[in-house]
Amino acid sequence: MTTEILAVLTTFSSEFSRPTWKNIQIILIGAILCRGSRRVSNVLRVMGLASVRNFSKYHRVLSRAEWNSLKLAKILLGLLIKLLPSSWTILIAVDETLERRRGKKIKAKGVYRDAVRSSQSRVVTSFGLKWECMTLIVPLPWCKRPWALPFLTVLAPSKKSNESQQRRHKTSLDWTRQMVKVVSRWLKRSWILIGDGAYACMDLAATCITKNVTLISRLRLDAQLFHMPVPEKKKLGRKPIKGKRIQLKELLIDPAQIWQTTTVNWYGGEQKPVEYLTFVCLWYHAGVVPLTLRIVLVKTPDGKNAAETFFSTDIALVPTQIINYFVLRWNIEVTFEETRAHLGVETQRQWSDKAIARTTPLLMGLFSFVTLVAFSMHQAKALVSMETASWYNKKGELTFSDILSIVRRSIWFGKYFSKSENQPDLDKYHDETINTLIYQLSLAA
Repeated sequence: MTTEILAVLTTFSSEFSRPTWKNIQIILIGAILCRGSRRVSNVLRVMGLASVRNFSKYHRVLSRAEWNSLKLAKILLGLLIKLLPSSWTILIAVDETLERRRGKKIKAKGVYRDAVRSSQSRVVTSFGLKWECMTLIVPLPWCKRPWALPFLTVLAPSKKSNESQQRRHKTSLDWTRQMVKVVSRWLKRSWILIGDGAYACMDLAATCITKNVTLISRLRLDAQLFHMPVPEKKKLGRKPIKGKRIQLKELLIDPAQIWQTTTVNWYGGEQKPVEYLTFVCLWYHAGVVPLTLRIVLVKTPDGKNAAETFFSTDIALVPTQIINYFVLRWNIEVTFEETRAHLGVETQRQWSDKAIARTTPLLMGLFSFVTLVAFSMHQAKALVSMETASWYNKKGELTFSDILSIVRRSIWFGKYFSKSENQPDLDKYHDETINTLIYQLSLAA
């Protein structure tokens, strides 16, 4: 095990008992080296422990051992915060993702819209588990695009599952509000939460305001926005709490509106000119205290939609900042795809409730763990990219698959090609090493 991995690993050791800590290190390193499905049996094969008789102790790490995943998330967030430059704002993107799972013993599953397989004209539903995931947006030295690094992933059971167990059902927004409170307690300072249109909720916005958190999201064109109230001096009775209704669709065709032009960061690292209107208004629903928002109405550059409406609960933010921050939210979608492609999310097959609730958050956190190790290697000038084939142009940036290959190579080199202590000129080889390497090479092929 390399010094960079040990330095990151030891930060979490205090949250485990000594036997559990020994076993979870094997599971973690095996999950990094493993290819394909991330099952405990495959992890043990990769680690050369296929002949171990008491293999059930590794399964019990996930299903029975006593450790708190919330405390691990707090430690992981603290490590990720240290990667941020001093001038970088704390940006946390939140989104839900579906883990496709079937089986009678999986209690929390439900039928949800499959965002990966669906389109605007066709909705595809799948059985599975819904997870709420928070990721920290971090700029990294080997890539122009900031990465969304997961640190807190929570299972959101379906309504049918909660009713069968006589539990109060929590929606995705309920879980998000609870996560906002927890993260605010950890950070003890202001930060920005970025979500798509599904998180444009007054309850969530009110929670963010009370916790000194700025919410940036997207509104519909028919959102209930109002001007500030203008009190009438001579009128008796209750003072108005809102002004005249703002119709965003009418603003688009109003010739009296003066649109401003600016250049913003767009998807794929491009710079695009956009036209926008910005104003401060009230967001109001009957029976709810109105909220003050900064609205940015943008004509989309690609012309797919008539316009996009972004909002911020911090009215002091510049419109360009609001758009740039929201565009960074797309990095969480890239993270979800990378975890499925390279870390085996959706391939685990646990049936125990506790193991199910722990495994996916661990795999999501593994994405951030590998990034932390790579960052330490970069600081030690040990982050050497893999050589590419001659028919490919040299990539100017490293992707997660490149980073994972570099970390795997460092583990393999230290585990299988270390020098003999008695005779430094000799490499240590034995039959178990050769069999393990052959197994790993057969998977790679």
